[in-house]
Amino acid sequence: MSSVTDFHTHILPCVDDGSQSMEQSLQMLSMQIQQGVGRVVLTPHFYPQYQELDEFLQQRDAAFDALQSAVKDLPQCPNLYLGAEVHYYAGMSNSEELRRLTVGNTPYILVEMPVRPWNDRDYRELEQIHRKLGLIPIIAHLDRYLGPFRTKRIFRRLEALPVKIQVNTTFFTEKATCRKALRYLQAESIHFIGSDCHSTEHRKPNMKEATDRICRGAAEQKLAYLQSQAEAVFCKM
Repeated sequence: MSSVTDFHTHILPCVDDGSQSMEQSLQMLSMQIQQGVGRVVLTPHFYPQYQELDEFLQQRDAAFDALQSAVKDLPQCPNLYLGAEVHYYAGMSNSEELRRLTVGNTPYILVEMPVRPWNDRDYRELEQIHRKLGLIPIIAHLDRYLGPFRTKRIFRRLEALPVKIQVNTTFFTEKATCRKALRYLQAESIHFIGSDCHSTEHRKPNMKEATDRICRGAAEQKLAYLQSQAEAVFCKM
């Protein structure tokens, strides 16, 4: 089986509320290697209402260049891919600039949905991102929205749209949600997992804990399924 892909991280140094130093970023990558992670997607927050895109990209790309230089000192490093966690906003499907925020040079873009009940307009916006721009939204940490807003039908609504689903590792590792997570994975309603790691202490990389839980509860072929979904993304680069 191919190595694990962490599809959602905040490892880039000094870009957002994630890693605050190069030393911490390197420690986080070392932790990823120890946990069998072979690919890491770097997805710093982008809030278009607070920051100009060119400013964000300049900051992100400079941090990425510095990190790539620094990892040369590591005995081993996962393959690194640039992306962004793009905060949802009404009308984003009309912005050609979204293409500059995709995962690598693929048509996939990680979208952080609003922290409120989603309405029909929100679902239409996701559909329009694909129809107008040819991009495939990946819904970031969908597990966060299942409880607070009673979004019990959210998977069913999204299944009808040209989107993919990413959940956080804690969906599998926390006792209160692990059964639900495994059930959705068995149904192949989940396409990517990510640690959403922010530091070496608080919200640290924990992919191995999640993948071990998947193998115990859903069988190894479901972990292989997740990896096949990741392969389908990177083969488009």
